[in-house]
Amino acid sequence: MLGILVIVILVVVVFAAVAAGKARSGSGSAVGFPYQRAPDLFSAAERSFLGVLDQAASPEYRIFGKVRVADVAAIKPGLSASARQGALNRVASKHFDFVVCRASDFSVVCAVELNDKTHGSKRGQARDELVVGVCRAIGLPLLQVPAQRAYAVTDIHARLQAAIGVAEVPVSMVVQESVRL
Repeated sequence: MLGILVIVILVVVVFAAVAAGKARSGSGSAVGFPYQRAPDLFSAAERSFLGVLDQAASPEYRIFGKVRVADVAAIKPGLSASARQGALNRVASKHFDFVVCRASDFSVVCAVELNDKTHGSKRGQARDELVVGVCRAIGLPLLQVPAQRAYAVTDIHARLQAAIGVAEVPVSMVVQESVRL
């Protein structure tokens, strides 16, 4: 009888300890929140290029970085649940380096990819093919710029305007002719 009572007490203590541990972790898993702050949002090359892109864009546009493809490309209605999930899974973890939005309504008018050496790998090429295909499917211009040590703001300005398909904005609006990485 005493042995059964001891076993019951031990079981209660174990359950209480497990419940207390879950309450402390804030979730039902023993892992809790295994996160830490990432060092930087942009690489040095991306930060530098963002500065050039900001200068090259007309004041009527705003530039945003690291935008998920899934936030720009919605899945078409009418697909089966599995086809819809498959389409979402293909783009959910992909992002555009930058998107150019109209400042008046924040509609996305162009995506911009800064192509560094990682784009030469098989994995990078497969990712690029997916991004190009998505942009083609949704009718979104995609400006692909090879990573360089320096950029001429006037060149990026002209390429951006051509991608967006708008009339040329006077170069006098451009603050700086070139920016070094």
